[in-house]
Amino acid sequence: MSTRLRIGFIPLVDAAALIVAVDKGFCVAEGLEVELVREISWANVRDKFNIGIFDAAHLLAPMAIASSLGIGHVKVPVISAFGLGVNGNAITVSPALHAAIAAAADGDVTDPMVSAQALARVVATRKAAGLEPLTFGMTFPFSSHNYDLRFWMGAGGVDPDEDVRLVVLPPPYMVESLASKHLDGFCVGAPWNSVAIDLGIGHILHFTSELFQRAAEKLLAVRAPWAAEHPDLLARLVRAHIRAADFIEAEANRDEVCALLTAPGRIEVTPELIRRTLDGRLKVAPDGSIRSTDRYLLVGRNGAARPDPVQAAWYYAQMVRWGQAPLSADLLEAARAVCRPDLYDAALGATAAPLPASEPADGVGEFTGAAFDPDDIAGYLAGFKIRR
Repeated sequence: MSTRLRIGFIPLVDAAALIVAVDKGFCVAEGLEVELVREISWANVRDKFNIGIFDAAHLLAPMAIASSLGIGHVKVPVISAFGLGVNGNAITVSPALHAAIAAAADGDVTDPMVSAQALARVVATRKAAGLEPLTFGMTFPFSSHNYDLRFWMGAGGVDPDEDVRLVVLPPPYMVESLASKHLDGFCVGAPWNSVAIDLGIGHILHFTSELFQRAAEKLLAVRAPWAAEHPDLLARLVRAHIRAADFIEAEANRDEVCALLTAPGRIEVTPELIRRTLDGRLKVAPDGSIRSTDRYLLVGRNGAARPDPVQAAWYYAQMVRWGQAPLSADLLEAARAVCRPDLYDAALGATAAPLPASEPADGVGEFTGAAFDPDDIAGYLAGFKIRR
């Protein structure tokens, strides 16, 4: 007899393992009958997950941490034994802002430090002219997208709370808001950056994998009490998703994966948009210019599916930097406890292989060159001029 589960998700490419695990029958093979429920906003997913309407959820990694710490909302302890994606976001700007940054750049605008410093010059020029601040969209206050934008801006001397406006929008609404000029730019996950490029209304300025070599993006999240009550069920769920991630990462399966992800009720964009994301070969401008990277979105390769407590500590450090959380040893420990590589290994039936040498030594790989020490958050934060 199979066990029925409901899992909430947002239509993004990093929901791929969820969709493939269900639609390829990997969940059924583990005795699980899973209903995937598509939602429009992260707040919807979080709230339905918190009160038990969803048994598990496609969740922003920082949102899972904030929930466990009880900041920004009610406290609901969350754990994850499976990572749905590492990297996968991009910063997209309007043609007008792209031209302004390019004109102000002292060097190659594809270098994040060059573009961030150019943005600072654009911001200063606009302020001197009495113009309204630039407005950037991100998906949630406790999201990688928020921290991606803040880290990039801060590196160039832009204070994201004083010099620009950051607003929250659901991922599918970013493109329309850029088209209507309500936004000057946004940070969001695939496929929405590519949709903007194809419509001719934006330029991808940076893949966020150019800001950080390794940043956990989404987690397959479950409530901690549920995990404690259903260890076998959780192990079966993780095994199904490990199979799905392996299937997605096999290049021979890409056409089938793209067809599954674009089916009705799933992501519902063209297979070509999904393919660009999975291949890490994206159009970055309306003229069809291409930029390629093997780090754009990691679904299962390079240890991406195994939750990493270092990533949780890094996100907690960003929360402290931007005044969302106090610095304390107890909160750091609670944040790290969200990511459970031990449960991933238990489901796998083996200790996962160590990360390959291509991965950053500190587990993050910031473009500024600073090393992250999860045991010295205060020392790490002392290196930033712009912080709360």
